[in-house]
Amino acid sequence: MKKTLLLCFIHGFKGDESTFGRNNAFIEHFRRLVAADLPKLSVKAVVYPKYETRGDLGECVTRFSDWLLNTVIDLEVAAGTPSPTVDPSVRVILVGHSMGGIVAAETTIRISSEQPIHNTVDEDSPTKSAAAMPPPPSALMFPYIQGVLAFDTPFLGISPGVVAHGAETHYAAASTAIAQLSGLTSLWGGAKAAQAASASAKPPAGALPPAPRGSKDEDTPNNGKETKVGGGWGKWGTFALAAAGVGAVAAGGAAAYMNREQISQGLGWATSHLEFVGCLGRKEELRRRVACMVRLNRELGVGFGNVYTRLGQGAGAAGAAAVKASVTGAVLGSERTFCVVPQREPAGEWRQAVNNKATDEVGAHISMFEPRENPGFEYLVYDARAMLASWLRNEWYESSSPDAKRA
Repeated sequence: MKKTLLLCFIHGFKGDESTFGRNNAFIEHFRRLVAADLPKLSVKAVVYPKYETRGDLGECVTRFSDWLLNTVIDLEVAAGTPSPTVDPSVRVILVGHSMGGIVAAETTIRISSEQPIHNTVDEDSPTKSAAAMPPPPSALMFPYIQGVLAFDTPFLGISPGVVAHGAETHYAAASTAIAQLSGLTSLWGGAKAAQAASASAKPPAGALPPAPRGSKDEDTPNNGKETKVGGGWGKWGTFALAAAGVGAVAAGGAAAYMNREQISQGLGWATSHLEFVGCLGRKEELRRRVACMVRLNRELGVGFGNVYTRLGQGAGAAGAAAVKASVTGAVLGSERTFCVVPQREPAGEWRQAVNNKATDEVGAHISMFEPRENPGFEYLVYDARAMLASWLRNEWYESSSPDAKRA
């Protein structure tokens, strides 16, 4: 009997049908390459339908697990497998981009031990949480997950550089916008504005000294009518713009999960999606999820790897000197990745994918499957297929019929 390897692709936060390249071009390209590397298997690919990346992560994992179970059962029935739960003819590689990798890892842990990592760790007192680490995994997994192949998944969190560089950029842009818009105050109110500019300013009652005459913080009349707080693009307008600038800074890191055209929509998305990506802020939960995957690899041979992006020459072309001279560059250095990269503790296989065209971490993150936007696309594919193929050099693969028709 020729056995089946199912590649199941999962998009990340705010992802859709274009996550894995236009018209899912990467998926079929990758499937063909894997099939060539593993000729004894029938290699199939499915894409988990677009899902709402909001609400509790655990609920999302439950829905995905149910869908995966039904998908594998259909394949086992079609193959006429006598005992699919004991000796399955189908094994699965979960392929996740960004947060999709978190969903994949959480699903694998849940299936292997019937207990997730999500929401079981007390971040304040992690050692007191008896349920923090699931029980030993069972070899009788169904569906049988052979590996988790992640692409730029922040298993250990988003790199501080994404937030810091983004914050500096947003702050500079917001400051410029405030200055430009505040400069329009002299145009608001026509002749009345000119009269107000020449009027003597009353000394303030508070401790702050009066603003210099003609400063951008000076009150201007609104349609010729003076108000106590200033009208039009006066102080309140400036304060509002400043608040918007602060909001842009705060959104810098999380905006990494937004498409470029969605970033301009502001912070409205945060309240509805923050719960889903909230796991990225729970350090102990992240660490234990990785530890569980490492244990699965050690005890059951379940593959666990992450192909992560790193900026190359494109970042230099965008102004490496400026970055180096900035506060962010001085503190974090020049290595710019989207994910926090493990340094000491075991964390599976991590292979970098350098993008010499992207000018920022977010750009590299969302364009890694686009050959036109990622000059290192073929290197990325090579590393991913080599990693995956190494996970299948086992007894299950060798027992597959070698003389069946190649996929």
